[in-house]
Amino acid sequence: MNNETYAFLSQPGVGFFSLILIGVIAGWIAERVTASNHGLLTNLLVGVAGAFIGDKLASVLNVPVFGFFRTLIAAIVGAILLLWIWRAIRSR
Repeated sequence: MNNETYAFLSQPGVGFFSLILIGVIAGWIAERVTASNHGLLTNLLVGVAGAFIGDKLASVLNVPVFGFFRTLIAAIVGAILLLWIWRAIRSR
């Protein structure tokens, strides 16, 4: 695996399995905050996608995101944003 692939699959300071754990936790918290009802797999997908969205948002705002807890916070914010945008699109 080259460096570009590794960088795509992981956040700085967080491994692949940690990212899965962060995704499940962030997806579950975003589900509770937005009063949604999803399964474990959907929470994982929303949380991991939220981690990437949160990372990109943090880089735009020049906020460093590294390590487990900062990535978790960014993933929660990104997952909530993702669910909010999804609901806005579906409600039309």
